[in-house]
Amino acid sequence: MVKLNKIYTRTGDAGTTGLVDGSRVSKADPLMVAIGDVDEANSAIGVAIAALGGAPLAADLGLIQNELFDLGADLATPQGIDGALRITADQVARLEAAIDRLNADLDPLESFILPGGDPAAAALHLARAITRRAERSAVAAGPASDAVLAYLNRLSDLLFVAARHVNKSGTGDVLWQPGVTRTPAG
Repeated sequence: MVKLNKIYTRTGDAGTTGLVDGSRVSKADPLMVAIGDVDEANSAIGVAIAALGGAPLAADLGLIQNELFDLGADLATPQGIDGALRITADQVARLEAAIDRLNADLDPLESFILPGGDPAAAALHLARAITRRAERSAVAAGPASDAVLAYLNRLSDLLFVAARHVNKSGTGDVLWQPGVTRTPAG
């Protein structure tokens, strides 16, 4: 378990931060951008949980928040370190099962979905977009494990389906209406 007695250490004042193996990198390093984007996705999921209230989906998202800390530790630990905390294929499979469960009672998509609807669904859509950015950042940072990349990919899918699930019992998906504001050429 982690124990923090002091929040500030001053070790990052020069613009570097430490990795799990003790090495230091620039806070602007692509790896740190990826870890920061994962943290932002986690925070956005926290907002979605707050918007969901006591809905059962909130408990599932709480587990995902914990796994995102695992994922951040995976990214912050260079490959080849024995006993490192790593994202596993089982965690990816759990996300897939959750997607299938939530998607089972949804109508097939007939249009692209605008991020909106119920406030909780809108928060889930925002978390999805941030998760997509975290995935792109993890790819750009270099050698992330296949499981990390798969987890982020599935998580964004799960957040999309979860938003649709919330909207089904709320205000409904907001459908894209192509060209709705265009004036016909003439």
